[in-house]
Parts: sequence; C-alpha cells; structure tokens
Amino acid sequence: MRHFLIVGFALILAACGRTPLQEQQAYVFGTRVEVLVVSEDPEQGRKAIGAVLREFDRLHRAYHAWQPSELTTLNSAIFSGRPSEVSPELADFVREAQALSKQGDYLFDPGIGQLIKLWGFQADEFKAELPPPADIKAWLASQPSIADIAIDGQTISSRNHKVALDFGGYLKGVALDRAAAILRAQGINNALINIGGNVMALGSKQGKPWRVGIQHPRQPGPLATVTLADGEAIGTSGDYQRFFEVDGRRYAHLLDPRTGYPADHTQAVTVLIPAGPKAGTLSDAASKPIFIAGPDGWREMATKMQIGLVLRVDRSNRIFVTEALRQRLEFIGQPPEVTVVP
Repeated sequence: MRHFLIVGFALILAACGRTPLQEQQAYVFGTRVEVLVVSEDPEQGRKAIGAVLREFDRLHRAYHAWQPSELTTLNSAIFSGRPSEVSPELADFVREAQALSKQGDYLFDPGIGQLIKLWGFQADEFKAELPPPADIKAWLASQPSIADIAIDGQTISSRNHKVALDFGGYLKGVALDRAAAILRAQGINNALINIGGNVMALGSKQGKPWRVGIQHPRQPGPLATVTLADGEAIGTSGDYQRFFEVDGRRYAHLLDPRTGYPADHTQAVTVLIPAGPKAGTLSDAASKPIFIAGPDGWREMATKMQIGLVLRVDRSNRIFVTEALRQRLEFIGQPPEVTVVP
C-alpha cells in the first residue's frame, strides 16, 4: 500500500505500523494542521510537536485579523488615521508581506481585509450570498493596498484608511518555516508539517523521501504525487475548500483585487519551493498571485516570482505544468492529458 499526505486536503492516509512516528493534529489558522515526527525517542518527538503547536497557536492569536489581537489593534489605528507602534515581529511581517506583494504585482495583497469581509470569507462558516455590487464598487474606488502602508522603525501608518491587513494568505507559510526551525533546534531532523495543504518536509521517513499527494480539485483523492527533499515545501491554492455557490456558480475565497470578485478561471495552483530559509513562506504566498493571474498571466507571474515548479488546473479541468515539475510528478490512475510548458 502507498502512504502519502494529500496537499490541499490535509489528510494523513496511513503510516507504516513499525515506523517510529509521533503525530499530532490541531485546528489553527482556520484549518487543520498536522505534525509528524520520526524519532526513536517518543518523548522527544512529543515535546518537539508540542513546541511547534504552541508557536502556531501564538501566531494565530497574535495576528488574527478578525478577533482581538495585535493585528486588529493595528487595523483599528489605520482606520482611525493614527500611527501605531507595533512589535518588531509584526513590523517585520508587514515589511516581508509588502515585498512579496510587490513581487506578485499586488495580486497577493494582505491589505484587502475589507474586501474579504464584504464577501464573508473572514468567517470559518460563511453565507451563500453575494455582497452588494455598490459595496464592491466603493471598495475598488478606494484602492486599498498594503503598498499604502509606511513603516518607520516599529511605527506603522497608512495613507489610505481603507487598508485592513489580513495575513491569512501568508501566515501559514511563515508558520511552516518557524516549525522547521523549532524541530531542528530540538534535534528533530525528519518530519512532515502540514498546515491546511501547505507542507514542508524535513529529512526523510526511514531513509525514503516523504511523498505527498496533490489534491484533485474536483474529485476525491489525489491528482498526482510528488516526493519532497529535505527542506522543500509545497502549497496549493484552490477553489474547492473555502467557497459558496449562488445559482449554481461557485464563489471562492481567492479574490482578485483588480475586480473585487473571486477569480473563476482556475481551480487550483500548486507550487513546489526548493529548500531555503523562506521555503514555507513562499509555498503559501506565491501560489496566490499565480492563481489570480489566470490563463494569460500565470506563467509570466511564476517567472517573475522565480517559481519554477508549478501545476495549474483551469476551470475546464485542463492541466498545465512546468517542465521542471512534470519530471517529478507521478499521476494517479490513467495519466491525464497535460500541457507541459517551459
């Protein structure tokens, strides 16, 4: 039997009975998280997992955009037109998110919190109803963006009072990098961390590479599998988990800040990031602008963001994959028709 984790579906299918695995799951960042550790010392594994989950919980509480937190305090100050003194960590997050947003032509923009709220996607459960077109039009007219924010040391201000920061498309990736650092500091060199479909691999499972499955956006189970080398991360943005339907049309949480509406041309985008200090962060942040860029712009956007391993499924179920990633994929069942791009 094959054993792998499905990226984008957050499901551990199975684990070999004799493998010295410690596993724990939790619900953080509005999604299910799983940490698997390979350790001959069960107590060491449990302690390491506990440290990771505590850090996840801290990040979730400190930077929740819709429950009282340091981030909501900052958003309130921005709305009131006041500068706000923030922690060094939050200042660094805003700087990094600004840089990533600029690289992605602001198709990924954590400054669109008010648009997210208009659509109701800030909630764990959301109603199947469309926001009034006039409200979307008004939001577009104000053009809020994380680019409007100025940072002076630890003081943050905004020239646009309509900016509301939401790190939902960024913080899971940051947490992956934090988890990897914590595990390694505690002597854990073989682990798999999954935060709602963003996955990072450390080392291997008994000498064999970790294998993960890429969720099919319209069918149960994986579309394909891929092995991850030490320190690699993979992330998927898809329209199949956080969405609602009105009159038979799907409206997903991946909002295009140019139109104010969900991008409907793409079902899923998966990116695989080589090992590096920010591999986790990129696995989360890079898939969004590539997804939103759509059929005419996704490949150019991937190149601009220096992401070479990409898989895209469009709304007509057509599959596009970069040559570098195609060489590593193993499709499940009868191989589908795939367009390979340089």
